[in-house]
Amino acid sequence: MERACALLCSSTPITFTPVQLFYPNNTSLHFPTYELSRPLVSALSRAPCPFSLVGARGSCSFTVRSTATEEAVETSSDSKLDLVEVGFLSGVHGLQGEICIKPNTDFPDLRFSKPGRRWLKQQFMGQDKIDEVELVEGRPHPAQKSWILKFRGLDDVDQVRQLVGATLLAEEDDRPELDDGEFYSRDLLGMRVLLKETGQLVGTVANVFDNGGNDLLHVLLDSSSEACNGNAKPNQLVWIPFVDAIVPDVDLERREMYITPPKGLLEVNMRADERSKKERRQLEWKERRKQQKRLIAAKKKLCELEQKHVFDGLRFGEKSQRSLLADHILDVNSTLLQKALQSIENSSKKRWNVTEEINALRARESECTVNVSRECLGFDASKEKLGGNFSFLQQGNSIFSEGKVSICLVFNDQETEQLESENDAVSYLQTLLDDEQRFLKEEERACVPLVIVSPEHVIEDVQNLFQDNDYFGFESEKVWFLKEETLPVVCSSPEEPKKHKILMKSPWEILKSPVGSGGVLSVLASHGITDSLSSLGIDYLQVHSIETRSQTPEHYINPMLVGFVSAKGAEIGIQVTEESEVRNSDMIFTLKFLKRLKGKIEFEAVMKMNSHVQMVEKECVESVPTEPNSFEFRSDICSVLGECSSSTKICLMNITV
Repeated sequence: MERACALLCSSTPITFTPVQLFYPNNTSLHFPTYELSRPLVSALSRAPCPFSLVGARGSCSFTVRSTATEEAVETSSDSKLDLVEVGFLSGVHGLQGEICIKPNTDFPDLRFSKPGRRWLKQQFMGQDKIDEVELVEGRPHPAQKSWILKFRGLDDVDQVRQLVGATLLAEEDDRPELDDGEFYSRDLLGMRVLLKETGQLVGTVANVFDNGGNDLLHVLLDSSSEACNGNAKPNQLVWIPFVDAIVPDVDLERREMYITPPKGLLEVNMRADERSKKERRQLEWKERRKQQKRLIAAKKKLCELEQKHVFDGLRFGEKSQRSLLADHILDVNSTLLQKALQSIENSSKKRWNVTEEINALRARESECTVNVSRECLGFDASKEKLGGNFSFLQQGNSIFSEGKVSICLVFNDQETEQLESENDAVSYLQTLLDDEQRFLKEEERACVPLVIVSPEHVIEDVQNLFQDNDYFGFESEKVWFLKEETLPVVCSSPEEPKKHKILMKSPWEILKSPVGSGGVLSVLASHGITDSLSSLGIDYLQVHSIETRSQTPEHYINPMLVGFVSAKGAEIGIQVTEESEVRNSDMIFTLKFLKRLKGKIEFEAVMKMNSHVQMVEKECVESVPTEPNSFEFRSDICSVLGECSSSTKICLMNITV
């Protein structure tokens, strides 16, 4: 197919909801909440396409990579299948239980005419519900760009009318196989972009845009790169046409692509920010419209949870105050909040107990339980001290050196929002990273991805700490800075004990509290970190919950734990100290287990005293309690054991004094 393309043009972006992801070099990179299985096809029958480079002399011909309609990836928690969206049910057809569907795929014959299993996704009580159905037959609509489907067991118009608005899903594995040189756009997101001639890093693929004629890669420039002569600004994005002449090599396994840009391409892109006033206004308007759509969706979910009072501040106050409230509304994880609210309703029932489970693991006579002295922790423990456990240390060191382990540091000071100066997160973290007896040696860190989950108010300081210390030996592209999971604080009234109301810190601020160490599992899943680590060849994630209130770091990166888990073929490893309270223990997970878990965590509702404001006869009144009046939600990372099946193999390393 021959189409004309231009570098600076109006393009329609792939539809997704962006998520804020704190990235190295003080950048904020937007990634989608779901992946796209949208094939970028480098046609084997190459067709020339004239390409005009604005601001450069001459012109050249490129081979166009054409695109197919996107299919968003979903996952069914019941069936453990990866599913793709292929269309939405738009209306009933006739009186015999047939229904029309608007396709969202380039493979309608495969998706709609082939009988077999399909799935329907609908919103129910603020959550997505996925049910399996059987497609009997399908045929194109003779007068519209839609298809007519018939499902087994749905034989009258009243039954199918309830399905209007639902999304039809199909198995991702059922998608067409791509030929060599063809790609799905979701596989390109996050790829490193390098100059083919010199190997210099240009940046990272942040998005893929459909320009109609060919696709454009939106690349976030690496500010330290010399590929742009050091002129890249923070958060600088450039357009790179995804055509064979400019992107000749794409390595899916190494997550890298090599480019041969025409002279001046990157520089022209960088100057593209110097737009006219009219162009800037148009872009700002598009961004505001996108933000408004996200806000409408977030407000709808809160309405389903009967939390309309949260929106009161949007009707008055300064523009900056209303904007702050909008940000707070967008930040609420409604799905997680819905599950947390259920923990209040179930508080009267006997809860699964982490301490009891750990003590049961301690008491068992099993090859999956081992006692290790504290003085034997670290990477250099001697064979004489470790005895029979020395093989676990050797195996763990080998797995680390092969780049198969990622480390996740989770700051877990729930009771303290602002840390004291001598014990704050930044100084504590620097002390920990500088101590090679307790942490990895600096020369061994380059192959180890690092994830840091911390309170929002210290993320920027932590980023600056890493930049000032050359990332402490870690590769900047393999370090993620993520905001800890928080949830609104809620209360219930005596009149309606089963209804729980979100408390407001001010008319424009939602009162929130950190979830705790268990929230890291939700954060990793929502930001797609698990998939990113898997693409880097990582097999294990070692999570360390650290409390900065202690005077000196007491935490060790223990390679024996991963060696122990690997040797026993387990999916989870737990390290607990004999004399300490069983909470926020260090844990290790296989990536396969985390993918199955999908960020699922258990909550405990804790009664607390919290001052808040509320509207009384159209006036904002502060309420100061004298006794516990509200619920905060907590989740310990050890609670993941409650989600394990009886067949899940768990290793316990008991640290003795």
